[in-house]
Amino acid sequence: MTTVPVDEGIFTWPAAEPQLIGSRCEACGIVTFPSQSSCPRCASTAMAKHLLPRHGRLWAWTTQEFPPPSPPYAGPTGADFEPFVIGYVVLGDQIKIETRLVDVTPSDLSPGMEMELAVVPFRTDDGGNEIMTFAFRPVA
Repeated sequence: MTTVPVDEGIFTWPAAEPQLIGSRCEACGIVTFPSQSSCPRCASTAMAKHLLPRHGRLWAWTTQEFPPPSPPYAGPTGADFEPFVIGYVVLGDQIKIETRLVDVTPSDLSPGMEMELAVVPFRTDDGGNEIMTFAFRPVA
């Protein structure tokens, strides 16, 4: 079985210590994730690749009881769908991102908890490839 990322250019992988790939506006400094070709703040097209920190702090979380509606994040549906924990993680002073949270239940979590990036299996595609996605988990 071959492993492939959920979307090209969203994280460095394969890598011993993967990082999310965002962008930074060279005009106003805003950081975005995923990377964008123009700035949502000032509309500049001077955007540079920007690797985001691997560690952050949990800001908020909930359980998602329905499958994501569209590719590339659409996964199992119907009887194969299992609810999962999602949250917002603040990465340094740069950005707050929405992400899956793994290796936890909601009762394990607390605001400000230190989290780290993980690359985890997401689903298997029609060709038998294992699709990998990013997630965050508590620092051990």
